Amino acid sequence: MRRRVSCSADALVPVAHADELAAGRTKKFFLQCDGRELEAFVLNHDGAFYAYVNKCCHIPMTMDWVENQFLTEDERYIQCATHGALYEPDSGECVAGPPLGQCLTAVPIVVRDGVILARCPGPPDLGVRGCGVRGYG
Repeated sequence: MRRRVSCSADALVPVAHADELAAGRTKKFFLQCDGRELEAFVLNHDGAFYAYVNKCCHIPMTMDWVENQFLTEDERYIQCATHGALYEPDSGECVAGPPLGQCLTAVPIVVRDGVILARCPGPPDLGVRGCGVRGYG
């Protein structure tokens, strides 16, 4: 089931419960941001939570060809299913593939009382890139 929530740029909205995301797990969610739907995902990497817009830096396509499958088999990298680009889970930086050195767009998150809350990132041309983003957890 798709989880859709509406928000303004500064509003925090619930997208998942922390206890449903064990290490190496991901969950897709949708935000309504400035009248447009934004597909994103949250992941637990080594006990810290990170969230990114579900769009590859190389070709603006969603990265999961199998619903909610974002990680490599060994859970070390976020993988774009279209052409195999690999991204660091804790920074969003591409370390292998055509968009080498580019970064996924981070979705700001916080965890309060076991609930993961997200807010809309800035406009695409001003959005926060994931490189250097710190996880929550």
